[in-house]
Amino acid sequence: MRLQGKTAIVTGGASGFGAGIATKFVAEGATVMIADLNAEGARAKAEELGCLGVSVDVSDAASVQAMYEAAMQAMGLPDIVVNNAGITHVPQGLEYVTEDDFDRVFAVNCKSVYLTARAFVPGMKERGTGCILNVASTAGVSPRPKLNWYNASKGWMITATKAMAVELAPEGIRVNAINPVAGETPLLASFMGEDTPEMRAKFLSTIPMGRFSTPEDMGNAACYLCSDEASMVTGVCMEVDGGRCI
Repeated sequence: MRLQGKTAIVTGGASGFGAGIATKFVAEGATVMIADLNAEGARAKAEELGCLGVSVDVSDAASVQAMYEAAMQAMGLPDIVVNNAGITHVPQGLEYVTEDDFDRVFAVNCKSVYLTARAFVPGMKERGTGCILNVASTAGVSPRPKLNWYNASKGWMITATKAMAVELAPEGIRVNAINPVAGETPLLASFMGEDTPEMRAKFLSTIPMGRFSTPEDMGNAACYLCSDEASMVTGVCMEVDGGRCI
């Protein structure tokens, strides 16, 4: 029960890594709000876990503000905000990615971190405590060909994590990130281009431990970084990648 008495929001929590984080947080005693663009999925996962579920478009300021207000009404200012919602583009040469796809990747992966910070940081400053966790990617550390602008968006998130951490540390707010390698999530096929046994074998050959990241892996890492056990840890971008970035 390492998160006993804590409250948390997990964006993109209806599936994949976000669902793994939400599941772990609930198991460790936290009161959790799952926020996801998939409103039905958020409600279903929330019902399964016995927590709260809301719809949000993390790239839209009004939608993020509505999520903030829903959280304040349901559980007060959260102790933990997990920026997990993310999107990618189809693997292709960098000059072929459409402007709409580029804008969407940066709106969901980058602007969302700004919007949630704008909503929640003022209250955290006033309270003098808070924890923000950004779900970045090994793609931001060791970029892969053909995922060019997705790589760049996750590199942005890593730098944003460190910038936020150094600025907010005196206010009692910790900011960290986790860098998963690809896993069994709805984005896997997009990362690989096609989900075939051959593509999986090729991808797995780049991971020394020989397997994908799992939602449980992300939940365990997130639980530590958001718990009081990590009270001296901020600005860390933890690779949870089976050795992919070595």
